Amino acid sequence: MFDRQFIASAINRSAENGVDRRRFMRAAGLTGLGVGGALAAGTAIASAEDSPSIPPEAGNLIPGPAAPITDGAVLNFALNLEYLEAEFYQRAVNGVGLPGNLLGGKGRLGGVKGGRKVKFTSPAVAAYAKEIAADELDHVKFLRKALGGAAVSRPALDLDASFTAAAKAAGLISGNQKFDVFANENNFLLGAFIFEDVGVTAYKGAAPLVQNKTYLSAAAGILAVEAYHAGIIRSSLYNKGLIKETNAISDARDSLDGSSDLDQGITRNGAANLVPTDGNAIAFGRTPFQVLNVVYLNPRPVTRGGFFPAGVNGALNISG
Repeated sequence: MFDRQFIASAINRSAENGVDRRRFMRAAGLTGLGVGGALAAGTAIASAEDSPSIPPEAGNLIPGPAAPITDGAVLNFALNLEYLEAEFYQRAVNGVGLPGNLLGGKGRLGGVKGGRKVKFTSPAVAAYAKEIAADELDHVKFLRKALGGAAVSRPALDLDASFTAAAKAAGLISGNQKFDVFANENNFLLGAFIFEDVGVTAYKGAAPLVQNKTYLSAAAGILAVEAYHAGIIRSSLYNKGLIKETNAISDARDSLDGSSDLDQGITRNGAANLVPTDGNAIAFGRTPFQVLNVVYLNPRPVTRGGFFPAGVNGALNISG
């Protein structure tokens, strides 16, 4: 059984303020364990743990003076991305979005524009989509449970015009053309490529910011699942011969997240590149701010746009 200090630390890490800590204790059924007294007695320590300094690995990636980032803020940032992925896959596979009991929380609850069931023509792709949809749904459930009362609401999501804007930026369409990501399985796979690759880099980049080892372990587990998803999507696109289109999306993402050439398509120098890595065969990561550049579809520091027309909920909401 976890000792009181561990439980107190876990609650501190998962919450963004004292109110959230108390709500988390009630939601987790931890009242009466003496944890409250431990928290009260260690107010100064808890305050410091709630606001850890950004570790050296993160570098000077935040505009202005370095600011403390709580584990709760990082998990809520991840939850915003999981809302986006889950809504995309649920609509593509089942024709409906997330159930009402997985939507509410802190911040403004938003609606979802676009999305419908895809008419898959390949049994394999249909099976992949179904399994990934179930995984993303479970990720939303897990993060909401871990965050308790500190969990943010699902923000407003755009699964319509945002894909057209992304496709236009990649040069896949032009003028007044529309890119309907739910029209067929090829378009669906290209849309999934945007999310899965970004999801992998998001968890990789956020890992140095997570202080609590329990949550770091959970985040690593989700990262592994997202990497499996990305591998499936990249391989499917390669096998379908959608190389030019996929690489164009990769280039478009690279133009949004800064001057560094990080993103990789599914071929390099004419050879297959299904596992994007650096020279040491290590996957690259993006800071939360770079991730928001991609999903906001804007290379500048902004607080909304693209797939999140009203921005994400939580403390980490501005792009880099």
